[in-house]
Amino acid sequence: MKTNSNYLERTKKSADFYHKATQFLPGGVTANIKYFDPYPIVMERADGANLWDLDQNDYIDYNLCYGALILGHGNERIITTLQEQLQQIGTMIFGTPHCLETEVAEKLVDLYPSIESVRFTNSGLEATQLAIRLAMGWTGRKKLAKFEGHYHGGYDQVLISVNPSLRDQNELPALKEDSRGIPDYYKENTVVLPFNDLEQTEEILSQYKDEIAAVIMEPIQGGYIPPDLHFLKGLREITLKYGIVLIFDEVKTGFRVGLSGAQGRYGITPDLTALGKVLGGGFPIGAIGGRKEIMDLCSPTGGADILTTDSTRNKERSSNVLFHSGTYNGHPLILAAGLATIQAIEETGVYSELESKTLRLRAGMEDIMNRYGLRGQTVGEGSIFNIVLSEHPVNQIQDVLRSDFSVRKELDFSILNQGIFIKPLNRFSLSIAHTDEVINETLNRFEAGVKQL
Repeated sequence: MKTNSNYLERTKKSADFYHKATQFLPGGVTANIKYFDPYPIVMERADGANLWDLDQNDYIDYNLCYGALILGHGNERIITTLQEQLQQIGTMIFGTPHCLETEVAEKLVDLYPSIESVRFTNSGLEATQLAIRLAMGWTGRKKLAKFEGHYHGGYDQVLISVNPSLRDQNELPALKEDSRGIPDYYKENTVVLPFNDLEQTEEILSQYKDEIAAVIMEPIQGGYIPPDLHFLKGLREITLKYGIVLIFDEVKTGFRVGLSGAQGRYGITPDLTALGKVLGGGFPIGAIGGRKEIMDLCSPTGGADILTTDSTRNKERSSNVLFHSGTYNGHPLILAAGLATIQAIEETGVYSELESKTLRLRAGMEDIMNRYGLRGQTVGEGSIFNIVLSEHPVNQIQDVLRSDFSVRKELDFSILNQGIFIKPLNRFSLSIAHTDEVINETLNRFEAGVKQL
């Protein structure tokens, strides 16, 4: 592939460094998602909307740490906030309650319709994990229902049918393990649902209605495939009917499809919501929020701290614990960065301008693909989208699986060589650092990449 040979020529220092990294890191990376064939680009510095690799190639960044950097790289507001916070509190972390925990929690309660109470975690993964534990503790049931193609973190319980096989859409989705080492327990207690197919979803949920504790979902699949509103409303009605906890995993969509996430955009209120990415302002964070009566299950005032040895504690209370903890939960520096990020995108016109620029970029890309005979479309909501090389409607992962992946890979390497950075086959995210000038330059580079194909 010509674009691949150009890639090898442009990124020789990345290749050399990656070879060294494989001696010390499994696969040369610290997370599987950072890898792609033949080797990932090693970045050296960043500023605003741009990245520079070891070979000093510059890129307009549309990966943005998989959507986390909604203000772009090295935002001055975040840097100043961190400096002031350090100077004010005199420590990296207290290890005790502090004021920012309540301040940020109150902000989330104000913004998200489903959130009445909040717990902070260190990642979106931990947030979804706690949400599932809360749902199972609340209902006393053991099974989890998740949607085909939806990702909720890299742990056993949800590493099922994230990357499904192609199937006839008249058939029900099959359960597929996405990793070695998953205990049979999770396979036996996981139910897989088809996104945007209310009839099949209702059929499956009714079959297991007395066993399913929760339905967990990305309200926008992969952050870019929008839900059918009829489907989303119907799912909410079904889960209420059967007493199933509905969990929205808004780690990708939180603040990226509006200040109140997908639930604010579509007017559907889940029982629990998981947040992450944008909420950390570029630092690791997660949050779980929802109905107060469910959230209160993890309150230590109603149970006990299992890590504190105390022979006098009430045995009945200690056996009723729903445990959640974490040394770095509610880290003051991260919450300061997150609050500064929210305040920045709350300013008048900031989010609407970001979405407007995203739509302009998408329209420009579609026009270029059309002019050069590349059959495809952009699919997304808010400030996230993806390119799907198919002319058919995209309603779920099965529609994406039927698109042209081989040409998409060629396109992605072609635009990488022109200085547009995304991980091949991944979605695009924008930041407020993507100015009109940056969008114009992106379209110029994108056209050059498409023309090269």
